[in-house]
Amino acid sequence: MRTIAIFASGSGSNAENIIRHFQSNPSIRIDSVWSNKKDAFVLERAKNLGVEANFFTREAFSGSDQLRDELQSRGVEVIILAGFLWLIPSAFIDSFELINIHPALLPKYGGKGMYGSHVHEAVIQNKEKESGITIHLVNNEYDKGEHLLQKTCPVYPDDSPETLAERIHELEYAYFPAAIEAYLLK
Repeated sequence: MRTIAIFASGSGSNAENIIRHFQSNPSIRIDSVWSNKKDAFVLERAKNLGVEANFFTREAFSGSDQLRDELQSRGVEVIILAGFLWLIPSAFIDSFELINIHPALLPKYGGKGMYGSHVHEAVIQNKEKESGITIHLVNNEYDKGEHLLQKTCPVYPDDSPETLAERIHELEYAYFPAAIEAYLLK
């Protein structure tokens, strides 16, 4: 059995989608959800779905081995980043498989500061004809890990960051859990 922890910083709609997808999977177990924000709604979503929800500090994450050791003691092998924005420390990259989703077609619109509406604003400003999602492994550089899956959607001339984000979210919900499953069960 593969054991997963989910890291998220926001509302947690992707985390909820992933938890629901794997609830009855005998080969993959969601151990816990972790957030770097005490008031992130993802923690409430996790609790409502019967998954343990935890907050951690930057010190526990990158200033010590505390969080890494806790995850290892729980048997976690894989960390899914579902809207988590901090750069992952080398100790985590060396200890776990990490999978991230990015709301653009990498390598375009990736890197530090390129998240959420910032990505969509840049895509629209540059008059791109399409955008999409990239599901990728995590390495020591923002958004540079091996691509597992990319899916596209059109960018319309009258799009706002919000309307483009809606189409991007549809792709995330449709493909993120299945891409995780395909990678973990290969």
